[in-house]
Amino acid sequence: MARVKIETRKEVQLLVTQFYEKVREDAEIGHFFNETIDDWPAHMDKLVDFWETNLFFVQKYKGNPLMVHAELDEKMNHEISNYHFGIWLRHWIETIDANFVGENAEKAKQRARNISVRMFMTIFEHRKRLSSN
Repeated sequence: MARVKIETRKEVQLLVTQFYEKVREDAEIGHFFNETIDDWPAHMDKLVDFWETNLFFVQKYKGNPLMVHAELDEKMNHEISNYHFGIWLRHWIETIDANFVGENAEKAKQRARNISVRMFMTIFEHRKRLSSN
């Protein structure tokens, strides 16, 4: 398949679908997703909304992913580490590089880098708040 630009929801959906296929199969991070997500079709729609909002600035995604991931870390006995975000990010960048080109592909990689840092920092701060209570 030729690499294409990310210009519509269709390409975002392709990216998110291919990416989460890799993530779900990953021996080190797949369990975080496979043990907590019950309705994958609904979750995938939410993820596509999230990335469509991030890339195209359309108001589709509603929610607080930072707090959701902090609460997930708590449920997972604080097992989520920066290392896991590195694996997540590697899969994201590899999926983009294998399938997509252009400005939005680069934007998606940079946004994911920023998101992974912000998510882990939110998890870290959430852990500090829990330990001080």
